[in-house]
Order: sequence, then C-alpha cells, then structure tokens
Amino acid sequence: MKKKIIKWVIGILIVLLVVDGGATLYFYNVAAIRSSAAVKQVSKKSPNHALVVQFDQLKKTKKTLTTDGLKLDAWYVAADQPTHKTVVIVHGFRQDKSAMRQYGELFHQLGYNVLMPDNRGAGASQGKFISYGYYDKTDVIAWTKQLTKEDPTSDITLFGLSMGAATVMMASGQKSLPSSVSSIIEDCGYSGVWDEITYQAKASYHIPAFPLVYSVSLENKIRQGWFFQEAKSTTALAKDHLPILLIHGSADTYVPTKMVYENYKAVKSGTPKSLLIVKGAAHAKSFETNPKLYRTTVSAFMNHYNPLH
Repeated sequence: MKKKIIKWVIGILIVLLVVDGGATLYFYNVAAIRSSAAVKQVSKKSPNHALVVQFDQLKKTKKTLTTDGLKLDAWYVAADQPTHKTVVIVHGFRQDKSAMRQYGELFHQLGYNVLMPDNRGAGASQGKFISYGYYDKTDVIAWTKQLTKEDPTSDITLFGLSMGAATVMMASGQKSLPSSVSSIIEDCGYSGVWDEITYQAKASYHIPAFPLVYSVSLENKIRQGWFFQEAKSTTALAKDHLPILLIHGSADTYVPTKMVYENYKAVKSGTPKSLLIVKGAAHAKSFETNPKLYRTTVSAFMNHYNPLH
C-alpha cells in the first residue's frame, strides 16, 4: 500500500511537471519571443491621428547601430531649425518605432531633433527575444553615445512609453549613460518586470506567481541570461540624478497606476521629479486622452530641463 501511494505521488508530480513545462514554453512564447504580428497603430478617430499624418511627411534618415551582435535600426528626423537638442523615443511591448509617430511629431513640433529606434526583437532591428528593458537600456545608451559622437555638443532627453518607459528608467541608473543625457520622461512604465508579469498573470489569466511565473523566469534565465526579478525600474531610479517627468493614466489597468507612485517614490532623493496623472486615461493613452494637458506638461518640462535657447 505504501509503495502504491509513493508511485501515485511520483506520478502526480511527473504530470504536474509536464503540465508546468508545457505551460512555461507557451507563456514564454507569449511574453518574450519576437512576433511578426502587425503593430497596432493610432486610430484614425484619435485626436492625435493628424500628428501621425504630419510625421509621415517629414524627411527621415535611417540610422543603424550594432551592439551585442545585433544590428539595430532607427529613424532620425532633424529639427526644422538646426539644434543640438535631441529626444530619443523608445517604444513599448510588441510595438516598433512606427507606433510612436504621434510622439515623434510632438517633439518635432516643439523644435527638437528626434531619434526613434526599433528595440531589439522589433521592427527592422535584429533579435529574437524581448528583453523588457534589461538589454534595451544598454541599447538606448549605445544610441546616445552614437549621437554624442556625431555631435559632441548634443543635449539629449530620453522618452519612453510603457516597456520603453521602463527602459529609459533603467538606463537612468547606469554609470555608462553619457553626460550628454540631461533628462528623462517616462509614460506608464512598470516598476519592475517581475511586478508586471506577476500582475498580468493574475489579472489576465488568473494564475498565481507560483509555480508558473517562476518557471517562465527560469526559462528566461536559460535563454536570455537574466531572471525577471533582476530588471527593476525602482532600483535604477534610486541611483538617478537626472530630472524626470513621470506620466500615467488614472484608468491604467495594464500597468496599474499604483506603479507610477512606486517609481516616483523610488527616485533618488534630491533629484528633480514631476508627476502627471491623466484622469480617465487607459494604458498608453494619456496623450490621446488629454492632448492639451500632455503637450503643455511635456513642453514645460523640456523648456526647463532641455531648453532650445
């Protein structure tokens, strides 16, 4: 009888391991493997669609960069009036640079040069995996170094949306970030990869963190070399000395609004910081929900920390 019980227990454990293994591979593919699916764009009904149309008419220069063995691609749009001031715009999860055209046009209208990269694993850039900012932060730093090499008087602001926002926050705490970067704007970025994925597992799939998210994190360690717990915006912000504007929608249920308060609180003591909560805005919809407030807030921040004159 005892032997039978042991066999049953072992059998159940094997079944559970097989199920967890299959689920791990499925969810890892959902979370971290490059996709060829079409990128969602700004709706023609959006109040900001005109910005996309205007941006499409601008002259774009292709720029490339090779880092970590991957060739990365970007658009560069020079300001109408020559300037050393540039904004690097970083897109979100399962997006590419084309999804950021409304922001590109916003900063172009404000008078800045604009660099819009495709993250690794997205758009015209190489790469199989999505790294949630862990490797993207070093890619962004490489882009800023290239801009600075091309123009040693560059004054750069990093802007990111969602995963891109987490990327620029993670970059803010890196010693390798060149002094030419003078400020950060993040819009709806998560406090950490582990925090976001465990939240999504529960909110979207009703799955607790244990054991599946731990298994997916282990799979990521095997394939990409890092655990989800290692990529935290809050840890980087604790080292950030650059002025930062944090933006979030009050109705964000994808990256919950509470995370912006965690990020805001984490910013290194003494570092200038501003917070904008856009009432009624869902995830990554703050600009489209209240274009006037968004533009005014971003413009004021830029005029203070990266002024054109």
